[in-house]
Amino acid sequence: MTSPAAIDSAGSDMPADLEARLTAAVDVARSAVEASDEGAVGAHIRAVTEGDCTVTHYFEADITGYRGWVWCAVLASYPDTESGPGEITVSEIALLPGGDALTAPSWVPWIERIAPGDLGPGDVLAAPADDVRLVPNHIDTAELTATGDLDEVSDVALELGLGRNRVLSREGRDEAAQRWYDGPHGPDSDMATASRLHCGTCGFYMPVAGSLRVAFGVCANEYASDGQVVSAEFGCGAHSDAEAPSGEGSPAYDAYDDGAIEIVAASD
Repeated sequence: MTSPAAIDSAGSDMPADLEARLTAAVDVARSAVEASDEGAVGAHIRAVTEGDCTVTHYFEADITGYRGWVWCAVLASYPDTESGPGEITVSEIALLPGGDALTAPSWVPWIERIAPGDLGPGDVLAAPADDVRLVPNHIDTAELTATGDLDEVSDVALELGLGRNRVLSREGRDEAAQRWYDGPHGPDSDMATASRLHCGTCGFYMPVAGSLRVAFGVCANEYASDGQVVSAEFGCGAHSDAEAPSGEGSPAYDAYDDGAIEIVAASD
């Protein structure tokens, strides 16, 4: 056991005799922790003077799974009087993490933990009210309907965001464009660098609407990136203008006639 003389003082005005008495009451502190019956109590670590009449005792916690944790017991009393020394009472006991304790990681809000692909059937992923990717849509559908102007804008209604409360902000468009450009369907991907033809000239390429139209589209080739957003600079071997192979072989090689193999008998 560590000597009760291992005292950390916070510079309080506690009388020396009271501080010495509280600091020496290691057994009182230990008994209080053991009485909780919540785990084994190890060696005494130190006593810390907390205020004018309080000292906290720290003990090692011999509890499986709580490596580096410590027990603490807060003792309190009052200075000696004519009738004798003040009674020592236990104010509080607690199990606390020490400097090298094994603790749970800091809590991170779900919006910072969610990752692409986490959303599953039945899950709800609401965009925050202050999501910088979205801005309020100021087009009043009710007003257009009342004035009879709805039919006049029907051709551009979808692009304008008619009927949606929020639409993409510039930050939202820029983030999406950068993500798609740097992703597996961008111009720097292995598939794109291995192809001499680009999606922008492919018959299966369907440009997206809005300001991203010149740079991105959706692939409509079921044998390629079907249904995926692709960069106009992306490319693959299933381009609509890809040259058909000669003969009946694969796209890379002519057909091979295995019946033309000459069998030569090995001589002894």
